[in-house]
This record gives sequence, structure tokens and C-alpha cells, in this order.
Amino acid sequence: MFGIPTRGLIVIGVLGAAGVMWVTNGGKPMGSEAAAGCEVTVTADILNVRSGPADTQPIVSTMQRDSVVKAERTVQNGFRLLADGRWVNNDFVAPTSDSDCG
Repeated sequence: MFGIPTRGLIVIGVLGAAGVMWVTNGGKPMGSEAAAGCEVTVTADILNVRSGPADTQPIVSTMQRDSVVKAERTVQNGFRLLADGRWVNNDFVAPTSDSDCG
């Protein structure tokens, strides 16, 4: 086909697909950013974890300083949603260096 050997067309197709995936992922290797997601580190000595995004919501657990936990990008009323549906005051957590918390 067009004077190009079949093997050459396959190589061009694979490289083209890899290029599209690279561009779609923002120029990073596949899986590099997706794996990190949003993770936060606790900066308070003891952080109350609540059932909802307010100081009036019940405390369901606590976390110690330097604990790392998966979180969502959602912040409501100054509270960050954790990956398991619980909430923490966003003033007392900081995104880890390699996470994308928006």
C-alpha cells in the first residue's frame, strides 16, 4: 500500500497511537498523574474527621500530624472531601508534592 511495507505501516500506527495517548495525558507518561490523584498530609497535631462539611457535623474519627490520606478535589465551606466520604477542615491539610488536588 503506497509502497510502504506492512511492517512499516504497523510501526507508524503504533507510534501514532502512542503520540495521541501522550498528548491526551498532557505530555506525561500514561499513569504518572492518574495514579497520584489527590492526596493530602495532615498539618495539625490532631485533626477531627467529620461526617459532613461543617464544624457542627459529628466527629467520626481523628488523624495524627503527617498522616497522608486520599482526598477529592471538592472543597465546601472550607472542608475538603476525603476519598471515603468523610470531611476535614482544609486549613489543616496540605496537598502532597506529587498530587493534583486542584
